[in-house]
Amino acid sequence: MDEIIIVEYDPRWSQQFEEEATTIWQVLGNDLVTRIEHFGSTAVPGLAAKPIIDLLVEVRSLKEAKKSHTLLEALGYAYWQEDPRPGQMFLVKGMPPYGLQRTHHLHLVEADSDLWERLLFRDYLRSHPEEAQHYAALKRQLAERFKTNREAYTNAKTDYIQAVMAKARRHNHKNQ
Repeated sequence: MDEIIIVEYDPRWSQQFEEEATTIWQVLGNDLVTRIEHFGSTAVPGLAAKPIIDLLVEVRSLKEAKKSHTLLEALGYAYWQEDPRPGQMFLVKGMPPYGLQRTHHLHLVEADSDLWERLLFRDYLRSHPEEAQHYAALKRQLAERFKTNREAYTNAKTDYIQAVMAKARRHNHKNQ
């Protein structure tokens, strides 16, 4: 069972990201990787979250990255080859047979991916702690309601995330 558990912010998450990003970069190399960002709730100081580090990895070629999945599997990642979302390569660390609980989500994308816009959400929550606390309360509610249904939990956050993204876009536009 893959239960959804929300925990208080852990300041070690940023260090765990740095360590994993360094490892990913070393394994895949500069010829493939151009940048790695920490995103998702663990990237927002003070925000309660599922204790899973999300890494957004920009690669020069997704086609080439897919050829490297065995290198990431050697680090304990499970590659979801049937991922229905085009334009990304998604891997999970910590799932059986590599562990009992997810620890990292790895999203490999090219520079033109829509996933990069998620950094706006992260940055908005970082600069608006009251919004981050509102989001934490919502996540706790939904985790209780959808304890073992990740898809329903994620889908139930959609309207809220879209509303915050609209604010983030306006905020970003004003500050440019």
